Amino acid sequence: MDDGRSLTGEDLRWIEVDHARIAANVRAMKSLLGPASLWAVVKAQGYGHGAVEVARTALAAGAAGLAVASVEEGVELRQAGIEAPVLVLTPAQPAQARSIARHRLTAALSDMPAAEALAAAGRSLGEAVPVHVKVDTGMGRFGVLPEDAVAFVRRARQFSGLAVEGAFTHLAAADEEDLGPARVQLARFSNAVRDLEREGLKPPLVHCANSAAAVSLPESRFDLARVGIALYGLYPSDAVRRRAKAAGIVLQPAMTFRARVLAVRQVPAGWTVGYGHTFVASRPTVVATLAAGYAAGLARGLSHKGEVLLAGQRRPIIGRICMNHCMVDAGDLPVRPGDVATLLGADGGSAVTAEDWAGHLGTIPYEVVCLVGGRNPRRHLAEAAAGNAS
Repeated sequence: MDDGRSLTGEDLRWIEVDHARIAANVRAMKSLLGPASLWAVVKAQGYGHGAVEVARTALAAGAAGLAVASVEEGVELRQAGIEAPVLVLTPAQPAQARSIARHRLTAALSDMPAAEALAAAGRSLGEAVPVHVKVDTGMGRFGVLPEDAVAFVRRARQFSGLAVEGAFTHLAAADEEDLGPARVQLARFSNAVRDLEREGLKPPLVHCANSAAAVSLPESRFDLARVGIALYGLYPSDAVRRRAKAAGIVLQPAMTFRARVLAVRQVPAGWTVGYGHTFVASRPTVVATLAAGYAAGLARGLSHKGEVLLAGQRRPIIGRICMNHCMVDAGDLPVRPGDVATLLGADGGSAVTAEDWAGHLGTIPYEVVCLVGGRNPRRHLAEAAAGNAS
């Protein structure tokens, strides 16, 4: 580590994003979809992996479009030169209409004031704004009720400056062992789509499937699937993992979190480690202090529970995780300052997974990668090999 340079945060801790794996995950999920297309969900900075970089890789690997959560996220993609369709999943607010139109984003639509504002923005710029009507089938978050879909779409289609391109819903429980509730939602949506078709109002793009549904409910795929967590090599749940593997789909995690060893010290038996003296050494112990703490996304709840990889071997975190550091029992490994520890991901034949963290923390892998990926410098691996399509 002592090479004459001053160390920066990127030297001390970082995440690695493997774009070859992201591309492989896109191709694996596409193989399930048949004629349906895949739209890559890159909201929340690509689930912490980097929205712009992941978007380019996903498009190069065969994604037909992108989805984000906010207008700002869509604008970021456009400013990076990405020209593929970008659907903003959160229904548009009237105040956002001009920005949506100016940046050629596709808006989710669930109310008439937004429709009016988007149409006016489209007319002022001389190009109709594409919208996808959000249907609430049981998520209870946004959208028109299924029985109101026909009237809503009919009215929306009357606005010049607005192009009703799609209709969609979101399944709340497609990752569960019991798919009954998801099938109820799917039936409500299918009935609404049939009503639209009967009235000659069915838009060209109908979609329902997220990553879980794309695997578990083939009938949910319609015209496209919005693939999020699977893009990054994580399964929405153990139930989905089992179904995916039965279908021959194996996903590859794309994120690795690494940090350097800052100090290596031997403390005697009876010595305490960390805030609150919650760890007391039962024997002489080699303590390695790493350059990552809860400010870098290493959640404090992993104290006394989590493990890291040192020289490819799992070693326990001891004491309470600090804001900027954590301490590890290095055992008898020949660890030195400057060595690299793996906090999340693989090293040699061992791995610490987002599922491991989630199990300790009582949360889901989605939160783990967003937390870690949003707080650390990124190193993008194999990006050129994966492609740079826009």
